[in-house]
Amino acid sequence: MFYNHLKNTHRLGCHCFALLIALHSTPCLSQEKDSLPSPHSLKKLSLEELMDVEVISVSKRPEKLADAASAVQVITREDIRQSGAKTLTEALRLAPNLEVAKVNSSQWAISARGFNNVLANKLLVLVDGRSVYTPLYAGVFWDVQNLLLEDVDRIEVISGPGGTLWGANAVNGIINIITRHSRDTKGLYVEGATGTDLPGLGSLRYGGNISPTLSYRVYGTGFELGNTVLPNGSPSHDRWHLFQGGGRLDWDNSERDRLSMQTNAYRGRPNPDGGDTSVLASGENAVFRWNHSHSDISDFQLQAYYDKTLRDFGNGFAERLQTYDLDWQNWHKLSRRHALTYGADLRLMVHRVANLQLFEFLPDRKTLYLYSVFVQDEWTLVPESLQLTLGTKIEHNSYTGFEYQPNVRLSWKATRTQTIWGSVSRAVRTPSRIDRDFSLLLTPTIPIISGNSGFKSENVIAYELGWRVHPKDNLSFSLSTFYNVYDNIRTAEPGPPPNGIPITFGNGVQGTTFGIELSATQPLTGWWTLRGGYSLLKKTLTVKGDSKDLNKGSAESNDPEDQVLVQSTMELPGHVELGTVVRYVGDLPDPKVPSYLGLDVRIAWTLNKVVELSLTAQNLSQNRHTEFIPSSPSEREIQRSVYGKIICRL
Repeated sequence: MFYNHLKNTHRLGCHCFALLIALHSTPCLSQEKDSLPSPHSLKKLSLEELMDVEVISVSKRPEKLADAASAVQVITREDIRQSGAKTLTEALRLAPNLEVAKVNSSQWAISARGFNNVLANKLLVLVDGRSVYTPLYAGVFWDVQNLLLEDVDRIEVISGPGGTLWGANAVNGIINIITRHSRDTKGLYVEGATGTDLPGLGSLRYGGNISPTLSYRVYGTGFELGNTVLPNGSPSHDRWHLFQGGGRLDWDNSERDRLSMQTNAYRGRPNPDGGDTSVLASGENAVFRWNHSHSDISDFQLQAYYDKTLRDFGNGFAERLQTYDLDWQNWHKLSRRHALTYGADLRLMVHRVANLQLFEFLPDRKTLYLYSVFVQDEWTLVPESLQLTLGTKIEHNSYTGFEYQPNVRLSWKATRTQTIWGSVSRAVRTPSRIDRDFSLLLTPTIPIISGNSGFKSENVIAYELGWRVHPKDNLSFSLSTFYNVYDNIRTAEPGPPPNGIPITFGNGVQGTTFGIELSATQPLTGWWTLRGGYSLLKKTLTVKGDSKDLNKGSAESNDPEDQVLVQSTMELPGHVELGTVVRYVGDLPDPKVPSYLGLDVRIAWTLNKVVELSLTAQNLSQNRHTEFIPSSPSEREIQRSVYGKIICRL
């Protein structure tokens, strides 16, 4: 019952129709075509270029993927396009170091290195530097995290802690979604799609230049997704829709100054329960970023964002959240072998709820403050070879006060083509409103479930060792191993005899996980490339001696031991592309979910520089299958599906 009610607070819902918006520019604005006018002009990166791709999520500064001392995977725009993914959550399946399970039409369970759940709370997710964290349960509402996929530049996925740079909740990993600069999205882009589980999808985007240094884009995108089915094969009636629109403005004022501003708004109605009442989910956000280079040895970034969300669950319960965030960081090269990165962050979250008579958060309006400072010291011990990184973040939150998240990393470039790295780090998951402020009542004065004002932060000490090698021109290979020690994991503690109520939240579980993550990219020919990976996860969770956890240490995690991903992309004669994604996911232990093999195939034909047609079939290996079973709503099965798509670029 405890987790039924907990997951009912996560009833996500969206009801949105596929929509195209009419956008037109004024005569004074230049109308240049998208710099990538046709899919066939999108030349695949050579392996050498791929290893030189810069990532920013590991050190908060651009660095080559080949040199990054972390288990980081990059999903490129080309990977997403060739996969046939319809939504952002589907695109995340392309990261071999993530657990991604579809629960029903609108709900997903997504995590890294274990502890996967519909309410997973140990993964930090960023969209262009904006955290999409909710203080309701310390996780992510995945049903409203979507973008026009054509505008996604790349998705950087780090498995392992990142609290030193990114703060609380970066316990098991970080997903950093980075969109394209507006100078790269000029011209008109239109897409439309429909299929067996896709009643409609439509997008429209237009970009151009206001001046030689000032570019912009505006867009609108929407979709309606069809039903999943119940185990008996009948429809679950959980179809839903979402619409989102916005724009971006980039000003490259000089070589030393770059400014960016973007805004998005969305509205949808997910319906995970499949009932007559769906959830209204809406929001808007705006991000401003200024990058300034003082010189070749010093630069800084200033970022501010505002995020406003509303979720009305349709039964009288609703929540509203306003987030204000100001983040500053500075980098300074102190000497040829010594560089320092440091910064500070201020965040204010105003969270309000409309309570039900026996289901409530008290107080119903709460202001949460978060402020932090971090420092990261990088030392080159041996030029071009050995680098030591030391850092820590000191963060203060409204529940537990100060938290410390230190990190030590050592990177050795053994040869020109291989890097060996190791790290030890600590990260925390700070309390959410459910942990501290939630109550479920039997009568107005008798609670059944009650938050715990003494609930502490969950924490992990992580030990990692990795090897990244590029032995030949046609092979890239990465191996990461980890051993994590967890403490203070959330439990459901019974109350005193005779009735055992109220049940309260405790910190009574501890345990360890260990595993390996492999990934590789292999261009077989100039027209055929393979990429993919394998992950192994072993975990042992135990209840502490002073805990009487009603869930016996099992409720916070349901993970497969093995996962395999293989993505194949081919450029065939006649301007035809063939993309294939094969996924194997092992058994889930509790609740039991059988292993499954997923097969998606996309075939596309470029008629000319303007028009592309594609047909995508998903889940071909089975008529239907289950990927994850939550406590609520009931089990759903994902069906085999097919959809067609047309794209126009002008």
